[in-house]
Amino acid sequence: MATSITLDTNSTTVPPSIPITSLCRSLSNSLLLLAILLFLPLPYYVYHDYKVFISLGPGGTPATVTGYLRISFLRIFALRDPCSPYPTPDFLRPATGFLHDIPQRSGPRPEVLGIAPHRQTTQKGSSYDFAALSSEISELARRHPNRLRTGTSCFEKHGTGIFSVCPANRTCEGEICHTHPSDGSLHMTLHLADAQIVLKRGWGERHPLAKGGWLTRFVPPSFVMVYAPRNEEELIVVMDIIRASAWWVSGQVLERDGRDKCVGDSGGKGYGEDHESSCLENTCCSKPGINKLVREG
Repeated sequence: MATSITLDTNSTTVPPSIPITSLCRSLSNSLLLLAILLFLPLPYYVYHDYKVFISLGPGGTPATVTGYLRISFLRIFALRDPCSPYPTPDFLRPATGFLHDIPQRSGPRPEVLGIAPHRQTTQKGSSYDFAALSSEISELARRHPNRLRTGTSCFEKHGTGIFSVCPANRTCEGEICHTHPSDGSLHMTLHLADAQIVLKRGWGERHPLAKGGWLTRFVPPSFVMVYAPRNEEELIVVMDIIRASAWWVSGQVLERDGRDKCVGDSGGKGYGEDHESSCLENTCCSKPGINKLVREG
């Protein structure tokens, strides 16, 4: 007996529908779980980052939560490559710096962390090396009492700085450089051509905020860290870099024998007789260069 099957072509089978509310609830739970997984490490990262900030020691920023938040904000604008040279603008005078050349620093660059504080964390000099550096800086100021003075760093608010009595280029109260007892490194302001030589030869790097523009309210565009000297040979080079900074900030060549020479006497690097006369009379004078650079960024 044959069985006949009749197909109803007019009927359609509708799959069971998923309620919209259930779908939205499932999606919401998935997004919540994803957010938790993404942000779960954040408190640990912030805590660790804050500990690193505190571990760098005293500096230009208070070691407080407010200070940390301020640095975290400035980090957005910091240099991504502090070893990249700052281009020398055409309007900068003189176009050449104080340093003709310096030897290549041996070994790789040290590790450097922070913004303020900004510190060298590896390849630190010994306590003997830092004592020798401090002694040389004090001796430099002693040999030029009419041109230089020492005091607490204006940038750092900690540590010893050396200042120009009559600055020709604008820095924080005429500060030439300052030292960091915790690592033996230094910060200083250089002519941009000198800063490029220091970077190229591996003796230092730009401060993370040394970009010009509105960031000049914190540091000059040619503000650099010079790594800690590790022996007497490196100390000689570092002192030459300090003299280059003194030349740029004060407008005077400070000879090793204690004599002062105005920029106008430095082999074509000068600013003319007017600057030389005011320098010799120990009166404050101005010269083109970094002041214009600061305004135009």
